[in-house]
Amino acid sequence: MKRGKKYTEAAKLIDRETQYDVAEAIELVKKTAVAKFDETIEAHVRLGVDGRHADQQVRGAVVLPHGTGKTVRVLVFAKGDKVAEAEAAGADFVGGEELIPKIQNEGWFEFDVVVATPDMMGVVGRLGRVLGPKGLMPNPKAGTVTMDVTKAVNDIKAGKIEYRLDKANIIHCPVGKASFTDEQLTDNFNTLMDAIIKAKPSSAKGTYMKSVTIASTMGPGVKVNTLKLG
Repeated sequence: MKRGKKYTEAAKLIDRETQYDVAEAIELVKKTAVAKFDETIEAHVRLGVDGRHADQQVRGAVVLPHGTGKTVRVLVFAKGDKVAEAEAAGADFVGGEELIPKIQNEGWFEFDVVVATPDMMGVVGRLGRVLGPKGLMPNPKAGTVTMDVTKAVNDIKAGKIEYRLDKANIIHCPVGKASFTDEQLTDNFNTLMDAIIKAKPSSAKGTYMKSVTIASTMGPGVKVNTLKLG
């Protein structure tokens, strides 16, 4: 794969074989984020678990202390007095049954996170085929199936992110933007790592944190020393 000049220059700053301390890794990632837009900084965490087994699933949510730097649009499925509560909390869209055809047939996806009250999960379940593959299905573990819609919306707007294993047992999560300070990115990164470490399944054997890499949207990956992550 041919890489651009900027990428090649940026990659020269990084030693592929070295595992850097968190502070140094973040400094390098910021230096190599040379695109014309404010790049997202992501953490890629490979875990020593097998997500095909239910007892080795790693999934949850955490509020990053400095947010993600991204405006998140929240859709809430609710009825009764929960509709007004969701609107008051700052949800971008609130509705029920009437949204099903809009999403299913018209391909409306102008939202980033879906929250639902438990009594609406029967309705939302009908959207499983379209929301599931996009990772948008509400889930109690992630705090997106709840009667406390105010807390759910507030947390998401404040920078709550969901982490989950992909098919290769890797978690991909944003930890901020290239414009963030080193301290903000370090705080966010450490908060995410703490949550993933706490979520370690009791059935996981051997090395839990196989590898951790951080990278900007267009930049090369920087390996983080996993031995210093607790």
